[in-house]
Amino acid sequence: MHSDALLVIVVAAALAFDFTNGFHDTANVVAASISTRALSPRAAVTIASLLNFAGAFISLKVAATIATGIIDASQVSETIAFAGLIGAITWNLTTWLYGLPSSSSHALIGGIVGAMLAGVGGAGVKAAGVLGKVVIPGLIAPALAFVVAAASIVLIYWLIARRRPGVVTRGFRAGQVVSSAMLSLAHGTNDAQKTMGVIGLALVAHGDFTAQHFHVPTWVVVSAASAIALGTFAGGWRIIRTVGMRIIKMDTAQGFVSQGAGAAVILASSHFGYPLSSTHVISGGVMGAGAAKRVSAVRWGVAGTIGVAWALTLPGAGLFGALAWWLADVFGSGALGPLLITLVAGGVLAMLALLRRVRVSEPVRV
Repeated sequence: MHSDALLVIVVAAALAFDFTNGFHDTANVVAASISTRALSPRAAVTIASLLNFAGAFISLKVAATIATGIIDASQVSETIAFAGLIGAITWNLTTWLYGLPSSSSHALIGGIVGAMLAGVGGAGVKAAGVLGKVVIPGLIAPALAFVVAAASIVLIYWLIARRRPGVVTRGFRAGQVVSSAMLSLAHGTNDAQKTMGVIGLALVAHGDFTAQHFHVPTWVVVSAASAIALGTFAGGWRIIRTVGMRIIKMDTAQGFVSQGAGAAVILASSHFGYPLSSTHVISGGVMGAGAAKRVSAVRWGVAGTIGVAWALTLPGAGLFGALAWWLADVFGSGALGPLLITLVAGGVLAMLALLRRVRVSEPVRV
């Protein structure tokens, strides 16, 4: 049954997820620049917002992967798409509250897969696609960023060994403006497309076009780009502190290298249509830049906590997605279940915002 009201709810939930993706992943693109004082917080977030928006228009390969590469789009219902989004949003907010830079990308994929398993069973999930386009790239990408950043920082330290520190610091701060901009563009290219893919799935389920003729309408591209840009501008300051200050004590050269390595890996993955985790990649770059200077420079305890959050993201978001589908299904296949879940979720978010405002004077704990 096709429901216009249900489609509107799904699109709204998708854009809400895109917004949470933006503020959850803001740390990935601005933390290094802020921690080394290459950019002020407001300037860094503004630049990141604008380039996240621009990056969403570069390619649509990742959107196609989300819509057709990991699940059977012909079996998706609007309720499944909604439940997957709720699972991803719930996981994003949970990890944000604890200041953990987990993957919004993997949260979305986990939520969709969990809802799909609950709704239609294993036949609706393309296991080979999940393994080849999500899991394996998700393991390789942060390791690659680690190696690229480590090798680059060793070379840079050798080249600048006899240079005056003041000149070097000013030079790399200028370089960080460029590398931060490239990382922001790369983030928009990869992350905004995931929401486009889910909205595309909802349009398939609604009957606007078939899975065989999948495409992303222009209004979807503009809406997703705008939502992630606004979320980035809102800023996820808890996670900025974790990435920019708690993993390593970062200098300007390390900030430049970690951002450059992250941008290169993410842009390459977008070219091949891999829905990569920018969180994984930039954290790998930060760790590589720190470990190459001195292994003990990396706070491995914090890195380990982040690693645990990564490992739990797919199954955790999948469980939330499945629970959301079961709750919605109690009320049938129409819009009533998703509407009630949306209202309850909105009330919970309002309570969290109120509690955060009350506790704003307390120190942030990660």
